[in-house]
Amino acid sequence: MTERVTVAIVGSGPAGLTAAIYAARAELSPVVIEGEPSSTSDQPGGQLMLTTEIENFPGFVDGIMGPELMGNFRAQAERFGAGFRMTKVSRVDLSRRPFSLWTSDNRGDEPTYSADALIVATGARSLLLGVEGELGLIGHGVSTCATCDGFFFRGQDIAVVGGGDSALEEALFLTKFARSVTIIHRRDQLRASRIMQGRAFSNDKVSFLWNRVVSGLKSEGGTLTAVEVTDVGTGEREEIPMGGLFVAIGHAPNTDVFKGQLEMDDSGYIVTHPGTSLTSVEGVFAAGDVQDHRYRQAITAAGSGCQAALDLEHFLAAEAHGTRE
Repeated sequence: MTERVTVAIVGSGPAGLTAAIYAARAELSPVVIEGEPSSTSDQPGGQLMLTTEIENFPGFVDGIMGPELMGNFRAQAERFGAGFRMTKVSRVDLSRRPFSLWTSDNRGDEPTYSADALIVATGARSLLLGVEGELGLIGHGVSTCATCDGFFFRGQDIAVVGGGDSALEEALFLTKFARSVTIIHRRDQLRASRIMQGRAFSNDKVSFLWNRVVSGLKSEGGTLTAVEVTDVGTGEREEIPMGGLFVAIGHAPNTDVFKGQLEMDDSGYIVTHPGTSLTSVEGVFAAGDVQDHRYRQAITAAGSGCQAALDLEHFLAAEAHGTRE
């Protein structure tokens, strides 16, 4: 049987859970489709479930662990009446309202949920190297966010993988904390803009390993101790002691299930109307990293989740009173 809901929220990171808090307090009885524990792209709680200590989220003077923060978000949403379903959206039909959503545990033809309004908060995933042990070392020497974790690497020798503007921005930011920063790049020249290259080349703390790929990670006691690199030309391998490794090879929004139904940019991020969470489909709103390729912070995601819930509430209220244009 299809479950009819007023508001469906897809995703349970900071954006989705903040939207759930606001929607629940507005007595809209939101249902959060939070993802599956086995998924690396849209697991319940989002990317912060892979993060250890968070020190830049306002209100936590001594910091807080990522999973604990997301547990608090979830409990607060539950307190106000938000419902949760631990499953993954596998298909949607946004061509007409109510919107239809199918989930991975649904083997039938009928949709799992029928929703009057929808908030998409499926986030984005950092592209990883795919080397053995990488996931287990995230938060223990391996990171995808210099702004989030750079402080923890004071006085250490660390490396950044990548050759674009993002990689160089990360590397330059990390020089504030690290003793040295080595940029590992698979080619013999960078893709980054000339101005960013100039800044990196002129920084005494930054050095380069050209034509190398990370082929292995070494650890002791569950913490990164060294990085193995392989020369792409000769195949020669070298182990380099490193206290940290920052992977900056790009991000990908979790929007595959919405392709062809919502307007997206060339990189697959959902396009929202400037200053709002409104998407190209009336009644569908987007929040968090799924529509933000610039900031990608927990606090900005939470803020956009608030915006999405308020936009949705105003949309439904105007419709109920016949005042929507």
